Amino acid sequence: MTKLEDHLEGIINIFHQYSARVGDFDTLTKSELKRLITKELSNTIKNTKDQATIDKIFQELDVNGDGQVTFKEFIILVARVLATAHDNIHTE
Repeated sequence: MTKLEDHLEGIINIFHQYSARVGDFDTLTKSELKRLITKELSNTIKNTKDQATIDKIFQELDVNGDGQVTFKEFIILVARVLATAHDNIHTE
């Protein structure tokens, strides 16, 4: 049986699979975030191919406005997605 810690490590690993592609290895550019969302969250986040959707998500996550999404900023998205998944389980 897996522990919650295993899943947390998985989230960190997914972040780094995408953050290490361009520029700073520990932040996501908008294109890296788009790739992550499109590949990893396409069943949860609708309109992942729509640039306006990606732009909105990026703007909401980039709290300090530096044009990069740090891991701490990224976990805001993870928390929102997790809360939505929880709500969906209870409405099915």
